[in-house]
Amino acid sequence: MTTRTIGTLDVGSIGLGCMNLSHAYGVPPARADAAKLLLHALDSGVRHFDTAALYGAAANEELVGEVLGPRRDEYFLASKCGMTSVDGRRVIDGRPETLKATCDAALQRLRTDHIDLYYLHRWDKTIPIEESVGALADLVAAGKIGAIGLSEVSAATLRRAHAVHPIAALQTEYSLWTRNPELGTLAACAELGAAFVAFSPLARGFLTGTLGDPSELPEKDIRRGMPRFQPENYPQNLALLDGFRALAHDAGCSPAQLALAWVLSRGEHVIALPGTRSTAHLDEDLGAAEVALDAALLQRLEALINQGTVHGPRYNPAAQADVDTEEFAAA
Repeated sequence: MTTRTIGTLDVGSIGLGCMNLSHAYGVPPARADAAKLLLHALDSGVRHFDTAALYGAAANEELVGEVLGPRRDEYFLASKCGMTSVDGRRVIDGRPETLKATCDAALQRLRTDHIDLYYLHRWDKTIPIEESVGALADLVAAGKIGAIGLSEVSAATLRRAHAVHPIAALQTEYSLWTRNPELGTLAACAELGAAFVAFSPLARGFLTGTLGDPSELPEKDIRRGMPRFQPENYPQNLALLDGFRALAHDAGCSPAQLALAWVLSRGEHVIALPGTRSTAHLDEDLGAAEVALDAALLQRLEALINQGTVHGPRYNPAAQADVDTEEFAAA
């Protein structure tokens, strides 16, 4: 796999988002199947595994710790605090004492004495970002975490945080159909020396070309509540896929590999973080690291799928209120 770094550590260009093994996309897979996927990833060269206290109400951290903990020296571990499940509700809490307590519990679940990269999962806007990052800096000083990350924040917030303590990575959604990072955070990360970690680089499965009818998604699949998958928007979005498949054919790769290769083309500081429950899909995703896209094909690709051709916002109003990302002006 091509080399990309977070701080001084080589994590490869493609990591594994572990969320959907416990959270958000319907009924999670059986534990044995989830374990098989995690071990297959590690044996296939994945060195960057990403989890969070929120996922499955901490079940995902427990899974990662149980399965991968015995091989802890072989991988880069990222997790997140500041957004957890409390009595079945998602709670955003950026108070220093909460972040530190969450970290201590995470270390136990992950069966390790340190987390390589610890993100503030969401900025609690009732707490100055400087205070939350200051608490994470204390965790760095204590040796409990190696580096600090932020998730779903703007370039302005990133700069405020970076003034308190170096920010090693910013994670946010980025794909052909979610281009918001191009409004500031992508460039700010390059300027500050932070990695840019793109979650949902496959547009929550849309760019694999395999999702025909969102109404057939499992009952508790989060895409059911996302505007782009709603009946008023999805048919227009689906119409983009024929052209996308044709471009993948021209590039000599699968649609999923084309989507990931595009993300990786956005800069040497960009890392793709797809998630999957399938070992076959994982192998396909990892093959994207070898796909080269020429300038002409990139131009055709970006003209086909962009913020002007995709219908619907990425989040509903309630979810959008929880993030701090730049947004395109309404058309």
